[in-house]
Amino acid sequence: MKKNKILWVDDEIEMLRSHIIFLNEKGYDVETVTNGEDAITKVRGKQFDLIFLDEMMAGLGGLETLAQIKEINPNIPVVMVTKSEEESLMHDAIGSKISDYLIKPVVPSQVLMVCKKILESKKISVEYVAKDYLHDFNEISRRLLMEPDQDDWIELYLKLVGWDMELDEHPEVNLRQTLVEQKKECNQEFSKYVEKNYKRWTDSPGGEAAPALTVQILDKYVLPHVARSAGPVFLFVIDCLRYDQWLVMEKHLTEIFNIQKDFYYAILPTATPYARNALFAGLFPSEIEKHYPDLWTTMNDDENSMNKYEKELLQLLLNRRKIELRNELKYIKIIDPEVGRNFEQNVLSHKKTHFMAVVVNFLDMIAHGRSDSQILKEIAPDESAYRSLTNSWFQHSYLLNTFRAIAEIPKAKIIVTTDHGSIRTLRGAKVLGDKEASTNLRFKFGRNLKVDDKHAIFIKNPLDYKLPKRGVTISYIIAKEDYYFVYPTDYHKYLSYYKDSFQHGGISMEEMILPVVTMESRA
Repeated sequence: MKKNKILWVDDEIEMLRSHIIFLNEKGYDVETVTNGEDAITKVRGKQFDLIFLDEMMAGLGGLETLAQIKEINPNIPVVMVTKSEEESLMHDAIGSKISDYLIKPVVPSQVLMVCKKILESKKISVEYVAKDYLHDFNEISRRLLMEPDQDDWIELYLKLVGWDMELDEHPEVNLRQTLVEQKKECNQEFSKYVEKNYKRWTDSPGGEAAPALTVQILDKYVLPHVARSAGPVFLFVIDCLRYDQWLVMEKHLTEIFNIQKDFYYAILPTATPYARNALFAGLFPSEIEKHYPDLWTTMNDDENSMNKYEKELLQLLLNRRKIELRNELKYIKIIDPEVGRNFEQNVLSHKKTHFMAVVVNFLDMIAHGRSDSQILKEIAPDESAYRSLTNSWFQHSYLLNTFRAIAEIPKAKIIVTTDHGSIRTLRGAKVLGDKEASTNLRFKFGRNLKVDDKHAIFIKNPLDYKLPKRGVTISYIIAKEDYYFVYPTDYHKYLSYYKDSFQHGGISMEEMILPVVTMESRA
C-alpha cells in the first residue's frame, strides 16, 4: 500500500526525532528540513500529502513559508506548529488556510491524531458509513415486516433520505444501488399502506389513526401564528419540494433561523390543481366543488387555470375561522426570476403586513423542464445531481435573499411547505381509456380507464376519495411507486421519452411525505 508522504519543517528538527521515528513506525514516510527555503525547494520538487510547519524559524518564518507553499500547491494540507497561544497568531494562520495547528510541546499521540484526521479520515469515515448503513438496512427491512403506521413511515422515509444525503458525501461507498433497491421496496409497501388506509383518513381527517393531511396544514401550523403574532407571518409554498431538496436548502439557513420541522401527508392525487387548492382552502377538492361551485366550475384542467383562485380560497378559510387580519391579505405567485427579484427587493415593505402567502414555482418548472430538456437531464442525471441542482439554484436565488431580508424584520415568522413532492419515474404502465381522458402521467381521470392494479389504484367513485365527480361515468386512476402511464398508441416512443423523469400525482413517499418548516430569526 502506498505510504503517505509527510514533510516536517522545523529548525530544531533533531529534538523531534522520536516523533518522526514514531510516525515512520505507524506507516508514514517522513522527510525533514530545517528551514523555510529548503521546505519550498522540497515542495517544488516532490509531492507531499501533509506538511508540519514550525511557526518560529530563523530566516524565512512559518507564515511566510506557508504563503509560498500555498502558491506552489494551494491544496496541500499544512499543520502549523507553534509555541505561541496568541489568538491573533491563530487568526493569521487560519486566514492563511492552514488545516490545523499544534501548540508546542507536542506529543506523538497528538501528531498521529492530526495525521489520521487529515490523511485517513475519509477512509475511516467510509468504513463507518458502510457499517452503519448495513445496520440500518437490516433495521429498515425488519420494520417493513411489522406493519408500519403513519408515524413509522415518516421515520423510515427520513432515514432513507438521510442515507441518500450521506452517500452524496461519500460517493466512494459502493452502496448506492443497494439503497435504491431498498427505497423501491419501501415504496411498494408504502403504496399498499396508502391504498388500504387512505379512504379512512379522508373520512375522518385528524383522527387518532390518521396522519395530518393537506387540508389540515394551515389550521395546524399557520393560522395559530396568524392569530397571535405581533409581527408579519409569511407562508411560502414551494411547489414540488421534496424533503431531500429542503435539506440542501436548509443548510444555508441554520445560522440565520431557529428551525422547527414537522411532516404531513399530501392528498391524492399529489398534483398541483388538487393538493394546492386543498392546502389553501383547508378543504378536499370535492368539498371545494360543493361549497364554492362558482370558483371550481370556472377552472379548466390545466394547472395555471386550476390554481387561479388560491388567494380567494385562503381568504374564505380565514373568514370561516373568524380570523381578522390587521390589514389586507397579501398573496404573490412567483413564476419567473424577474418576479422573484422584484419581490426580494420589496419584501421589507411588508414589515407591517399581517399575513402574506407566497407561491414559488421554480422547482416544479425544473421537474417539468427536465422531461423536455436534454441539457437539464445531463446536468441532473440522477437524484443526487437533482439535489445538487436545487442547492446551486437556492444558493444564488432571490428566495434565499428574501429569507435573509425577512430575518431582519422584528417578530417575523416564516412557514415553508409544499403541496407535493416528485418521484423519479422508471417503469411504464400501459393504460387504456377514451380520447377525452386527462393527459397526466401519474394520475388520470376519464371514462373506461383500464390499468393493471399492480401499477395503480382504480377509483370508481371519486367522492370516496373526496375528489370532484366530474360526471357519472368518470373514474380516476393513480399510479403507485415509480410507475408512469403510457397509452398503447406510440407506446414505445412515450415509454422511452418519459422514463427517468421527475413526475408527481401518484403514491410514493417522495410525493406524499412532506415537510412543514417554521422559521424564526436568530437575531
